[in-house]
Amino acid sequence: MTKLRLAIVGAGPAGIYAADILLKTERSFDVSIDLFEQLPAPYGLVRYGVAPDHPRIKGVINALRDVLDRGDIRLFGNVRFGEDITLEDLKKHYNAVIFATGAIRDTHLDIPGIDAEGSFGAADFVSWFDGHPDVPREWPLDAASVAVLGNGNVALDAARMLAKHAEDLLPTEIPDNVHALLEASKITDVHVFGRRGPAQVKFTPLELRELGELRDVDMVVYDEDFDYDEASLAAVASNKQVKVIDRILQQWRTRPSVNNAGGEASRRLHLHFWAKPVEVRKDADGKVAALVYERTRPDGSGGLEGTGEMREVEIGQLYRAVGYFGSPLKDVPFDKKHGVIPNHEGQVIAKDSNQRVSGVYATGWIKRGPVGLIGHTKSDAMETVQHLVNDQGSWWHPEDPSEGAVPALLESRGVAWTDLEGWHRLDEHEVALGAPRERARIKVVPRDEMLRVSRAE
Repeated sequence: MTKLRLAIVGAGPAGIYAADILLKTERSFDVSIDLFEQLPAPYGLVRYGVAPDHPRIKGVINALRDVLDRGDIRLFGNVRFGEDITLEDLKKHYNAVIFATGAIRDTHLDIPGIDAEGSFGAADFVSWFDGHPDVPREWPLDAASVAVLGNGNVALDAARMLAKHAEDLLPTEIPDNVHALLEASKITDVHVFGRRGPAQVKFTPLELRELGELRDVDMVVYDEDFDYDEASLAAVASNKQVKVIDRILQQWRTRPSVNNAGGEASRRLHLHFWAKPVEVRKDADGKVAALVYERTRPDGSGGLEGTGEMREVEIGQLYRAVGYFGSPLKDVPFDKKHGVIPNHEGQVIAKDSNQRVSGVYATGWIKRGPVGLIGHTKSDAMETVQHLVNDQGSWWHPEDPSEGAVPALLESRGVAWTDLEGWHRLDEHEVALGAPRERARIKVVPRDEMLRVSRAE
């Protein structure tokens, strides 16, 4: 019987779902799957891109763990594609590869002053508070007033973490260094800016509702933002999610803190709609000093237009949450404009010739861009896997498809790779660290410590 030796690069939801779907697909060949991950731990953005106070979303890890723990997928952690293992290596040992490397960089926002000191990408901030091993341990939280640009779930995650009191994060898996710096934060006001109105936001009702439940934080919304046009009224009437979001915001309008009218909390979280960022003003030292924005309004055809009215809010920091962006991979086609691997339904396409690249596939955000929730990743993987199964005639013909070849290769290159057993050790270690303090776990942050625990060194 024909055997498919498949490499999957990226052990987040996209990669794990692709492996699971392929193993459960009716097919005429045997399958052997190796999963490569650049971090010592699996699960990608579920571990390093979801705020620690979101245990419901973290529950996705349980489903991913069930897939890995079946024992029919090998995991190679702490292996960097393009450095520790290359596309040429994969061709020598596998019939095909699926890239599921996601999107972890911030999309750039091209406005004057965006490069000021104190201007950050929200993705970097999320990586920091989630204990990603490859970002600095420190984070400056020395401004009283900060801005978050964007109206998606990442923007609300960043705003919530900036406004929330550190002690309220203690039941979560927040790393110790993150808790200590949040505890010393000088923040009193968080301003969230969105270009469109309340009926056009991209976040979900759950994310929004959680903001209003923050202890000792007043929600501030502005009456001028709720003069709905016909399109907004129609959206509220016809879309259940928009209706719930509107109901939450309307309830907040009745609170005493609205329009800064006498809230008693020590922190405030302001939501500004119809606000297009125009410029980040710098002080004499090149630091963030203010955000200049233009008031916008509906253009009558589903879009928006500027009003010409400029406003300014004094801030000391700014967080850009306007989208994620994929990163190029060595020897793999890449679309620099959209931040994805060019593909047709997951079949990778050479950018210049528009021809299919045999044996190379993509799934998840590196395939379609950073849109959709985790659930969308399953149907996405299904499409890619179906093409892989049907493309049997164009698979690679590896020189050495033996299962011992890749561990031997990594060992010869001095790569300190981790396996599933090593992840179990790290997982148990983190849970044990949290137990004395009645916490679910305390995440290990330094990469060398993650490796030492995983490899039992």
